[in-house]
Amino acid sequence: MSQDVSSLGPIDPASLSNENDEQEKSAPWIVRKLVGSMTGRIVLSSYESLRAAGTSVVCLSPWGDSSPLLLPCVRFRDLAVHTVIAATGGMAVVAAPVLGPIVGEVISTFGDTILVELGIHAGFSLTTAAANDLLIDKPIKAVIPIHSKRLETTAIKELLITLKFRITMTDAALGFYRSSVHKDNSLFATVKDYLAVEKGWFSPYLFASSRRPVIPRTMKPDIVFCHGPFLEGDYRVGQTLLKESAMVITLCSEPAPALAAPESVAHPKPHHALSIPSIKNLLHSRPSSPSEPEHTLTALTPPPEPRRMVILCVGLKPHRTLWTTSARPGESVINYVLLNGCPAIVVPVKVGAPLVAWDALTLEELWKVPLPEDDPEAEKTTVEQGKFGGIVNVFFEYLDLCVDWQRVVVSGSGSESDSSSTPAEMDPRNALKSALGLLVASAIRSGSSKEVKKEVDKERSGIAMWRIP
Repeated sequence: MSQDVSSLGPIDPASLSNENDEQEKSAPWIVRKLVGSMTGRIVLSSYESLRAAGTSVVCLSPWGDSSPLLLPCVRFRDLAVHTVIAATGGMAVVAAPVLGPIVGEVISTFGDTILVELGIHAGFSLTTAAANDLLIDKPIKAVIPIHSKRLETTAIKELLITLKFRITMTDAALGFYRSSVHKDNSLFATVKDYLAVEKGWFSPYLFASSRRPVIPRTMKPDIVFCHGPFLEGDYRVGQTLLKESAMVITLCSEPAPALAAPESVAHPKPHHALSIPSIKNLLHSRPSSPSEPEHTLTALTPPPEPRRMVILCVGLKPHRTLWTTSARPGESVINYVLLNGCPAIVVPVKVGAPLVAWDALTLEELWKVPLPEDDPEAEKTTVEQGKFGGIVNVFFEYLDLCVDWQRVVVSGSGSESDSSSTPAEMDPRNALKSALGLLVASAIRSGSSKEVKKEVDKERSGIAMWRIP
């Protein structure tokens, strides 16, 4: 597997095993006679009915809540499960969507794909401040300042963003990631996890824009990621949330200013055609239980410019009380809530990095996590301690599969005091892990803010990621 392509990329369907496609199977004569009899057909029909009922997949509703939804025809052969060696040395489990070759997305320079209206923002900083000094202002052996005053949330900013699109309802190409930090790294849930709905807190973002998220209750991922369908508005939403954040930790160079592209490139002419699907594509037999063959990633065209990813704590709220009011014909209207104590993190990513992703833990769950006490004499930073350290390690393992480490830049812009360390002394991986520790700590500490508890839906908030130019 190429080091320049993310292991979280979609799987090439050509790599799936079809070795027995042209081998005719034959049942014994006596079995065929019994099955063909009237009694045999009745028994077989009853068996198939019970089998279909037992293998039906119960999923979260498209809005990510507990509304009953039964999907008897989920095609798990379109979801390939494979393992990767994580940064910590363990084996992480990835269930990636099976997609054909994906062409590079073309970003239009004409017209607007989103509309932004600023709502509540009293007490929120009017400008975005660099927060890289939280990483490098102290000696490397000192703990990261997870109890810093700057990570205390005192105000929120609410943005009403209208995302325009031209697609009809289709299933989102979702993938699921389970970290190696767990003793049981199986993707399949126990009875307790089966009833949980936290993993679907971000679903309204996709479903309101005609991308139906199918999240089986049997899955217990740490992070859910999506490869498409691609909307240009996804980039615009990510860029807007980054621009409106109060603090930013930047671990990559700023992109070059975009130049106006020729209209022939900016506006490729769409080709619409209606065709009747072939019988071959409709008559699929039930696949056998999946094994773990050698998969290869699908062919991906490198984008015109290297991509970045923004990681931030965000809350979602419907446009008018009910989530159904956020889904309009041709546009989604959602309120996004930013916290002024939670820094956004920007990292460079490889080709194949997911379009959007989110942590399965909501703010409600994060608020229950105790923060470790700072110990200046400790040799290791506090990101290694307790459940807090486990959450940070999950994020780090996932992002290690996405980040283009050759493009990581650790700079001290925004420093407010003399530093005994230089950017060269901070290893890129340590810098990212420390930044994630700050983000998770600030999200946990936001639970003590009265403004957050008043304005933020704790069941629809958490840490999400957008791929951006």
